[in-house]
Amino acid sequence: MNPYEAYMKEIAQPMRDELTNQEFQDLTTGESVDRFMENIGDDETAFVVVNSVCGCAAGLARPAAVTVADQNPIKPSKKATVFAGQDKEATEKMREYIGQVPSSPSMALFKGKNLMHFIPREHIEGREIEDIMMDIKESFDQNCS
Repeated sequence: MNPYEAYMKEIAQPMRDELTNQEFQDLTTGESVDRFMENIGDDETAFVVVNSVCGCAAGLARPAAVTVADQNPIKPSKKATVFAGQDKEATEKMREYIGQVPSSPSMALFKGKNLMHFIPREHIEGREIEDIMMDIKESFDQNCS
């Protein structure tokens, strides 16, 4: 690992910890993404956060994702995260499953392997956190029960 990569890893660790400390599985390789996706049962749901170092991830995406995943009575079966710009192989592989224009930060809700809801960066950046949390909550309520 070169000095730049080491520095970026160190800087990004607290951002990663915000999700992993709330039981989001940290997917760091393409293989770990495949394993995660293969283990979602047809009736199970999985909430995936594509993490990022940007301000809208720090101030909006991560806090909204963590709050709703923790406090909403209806929750997904599984939670995971990939880190764009840090874990490139894992992020690329997850984006293949998502099947939308690459966006970070972003959030995806799967039922089985089917994408049920996607929140791209343009639906995060510039919005109120309460509106983002409501998007996540409504998606959980509709798809996770």
